[in-house]
Amino acid sequence: MNEFNRNLQTSINVQRQANLIWSVADILRGLYKPHEYGKVILPMTVIKRLHDTLKPTRDAVLDVAKKTENMNDTMRNKMLTNASGYSFYNTNLYTFETLLADPANIETNFRAYLNGFSENMQDILANFKFDLEISNLAENDRLFYVIQEFSKKEVDLGPDKMTSTDMGYVFEELVRKFSESYNEEAGAHFTSRDIIYLMTDLLLVEDQDTLTGKDVVKTVYDQTMGTSQMLSAITERIHEMNESAEVATFGQELNPETYAIAKADTMIRGGNPDNMALGSTLSKDGFEGYTFDYCISNPPFGIDWKGDQNAVKAEHELGENGRFGVGLPRISDGQLLFQLNGISKLKETGRMAIIHNGSALFSGNPGAGESLIRQYVIENDWLEAIVQLPNDLFYNTGISTYIWIVTKNKSAERQGKVQLIDASKMFEKRRKNIGEKRVDISEECRDMIVKAYGEFTNDEYYLGERVVESKIFDNEEFGFTRVTVESPLKDENGEIERKKNGDPKPDPKLRDTEDIPLKEDIDAYFEREVLPFNPDAWMDRSKDKIGYEIPFTRLFYKYTAPEASEVIAERIKELEESIVANFQALSGKDVENVD
Repeated sequence: MNEFNRNLQTSINVQRQANLIWSVADILRGLYKPHEYGKVILPMTVIKRLHDTLKPTRDAVLDVAKKTENMNDTMRNKMLTNASGYSFYNTNLYTFETLLADPANIETNFRAYLNGFSENMQDILANFKFDLEISNLAENDRLFYVIQEFSKKEVDLGPDKMTSTDMGYVFEELVRKFSESYNEEAGAHFTSRDIIYLMTDLLLVEDQDTLTGKDVVKTVYDQTMGTSQMLSAITERIHEMNESAEVATFGQELNPETYAIAKADTMIRGGNPDNMALGSTLSKDGFEGYTFDYCISNPPFGIDWKGDQNAVKAEHELGENGRFGVGLPRISDGQLLFQLNGISKLKETGRMAIIHNGSALFSGNPGAGESLIRQYVIENDWLEAIVQLPNDLFYNTGISTYIWIVTKNKSAERQGKVQLIDASKMFEKRRKNIGEKRVDISEECRDMIVKAYGEFTNDEYYLGERVVESKIFDNEEFGFTRVTVESPLKDENGEIERKKNGDPKPDPKLRDTEDIPLKEDIDAYFEREVLPFNPDAWMDRSKDKIGYEIPFTRLFYKYTAPEASEVIAERIKELEESIVANFQALSGKDVENVD
């Protein structure tokens, strides 16, 4: 199935199933507030997904369960997983359909059904904290109707009907609906498939040689995996390039419910559930000592890291032995901490695609955490490219966003260079908005962006009237020295006050700074740019600080000459004549005769 048809099929499946499942909200109304619907709908969706996945092998599992009742747990578990075809199973006799046959005991029977899942699934169910909700639903006579809704034939969530990718989008669509009630902060959740595919293609296009042939094994890590859509999508893309490639995915997630969703679907895909970690990536590293071939992630931006600060600062104190020894950003925004974590997880040949908002490009003064982190990445020659994405691309924010491509193994032609790509105009408008998402990066648009990236040259690439612009810069072009410029303190007669050694005293009120590019000679710059306007000034080089910033907008700025005054005057005249003519037509009076 090609990408267009797959996207079409996904869109149909996602919308149909999400709407069907969302209709359960009608049953919950009154008993739950809208933002609480997820407490029931999300775990029930996961349980139904597991139920439908195991349905084809249910009889075989029950048969093995009966025959192995007296067997030791290890051997029995092995035989049951073999019978189910998955790394999990359920040995209870009930199904969603048979639960409905005994409404009087539905709570007891439903709990028995859940307890029938294998031990590795109990961990997933526990993360939903669904037990209390089952009691609440039963006490208010809603449990039967909720199960009845999920038992409808249309709500078939088996993997033969819903792929992992489709299912992931159903979950994300549901969570997005719930999150709207919370007014969650920008960047806190999901990334649409068009963005993920662009990220994966940017990651893989320079790595095609290592993805072909036999015995290809790749590891992929998402430090803020959500429902693991990025991991699913990059696995898809790698398999499209090499069907026999083995892809092991690893992910960590803070939210217990989305973690449970990701883990459940990983198990359904045949992945290793032990590769999924719960907890904050910043303060509770789930993969200490691990390195990966690829890191792909969309961490939250513009969100504080107060909850992680004790652990993060402790690791910062470890210097190069910790992930955050380079520097700490402001407490109000932890996105660059995720960048440091990602870099620490890359193999020496590893590549990372990570999304940031605009502040990661320039925030922080020289010597401050953000600038130090940019300096660390650029001076180590790890920053390969930054791609500006179109606005209005995400479900929950319309702000400017950027994909940073980081690698520890640049090709020879890219060494010492950083490529900036302005792809902000390369998009297609959606016929129907989804939240804040008003545009898509179509396959044609993505190909154009990837082409600009791959050709690695200063050029513009057109798709009709849409354009992608690529520019190449030397690493040091983003660095500068912030030099303190002093002016003399003068007395009331205008005479310069001096120290005992004869040097002029500096006037703190006139103290200033100059940001001098690293490529410039500082003395020559000072003589050219400062002394002509302040001949008494001098530099205090003991206060020099190195800073790094990426002025993306300024580097792509194009001067547009203003309209000539004659053209503007002519347009105003035409506008006045039009207003007068309209007034005369409506009033029947000549303007000159109006009081």
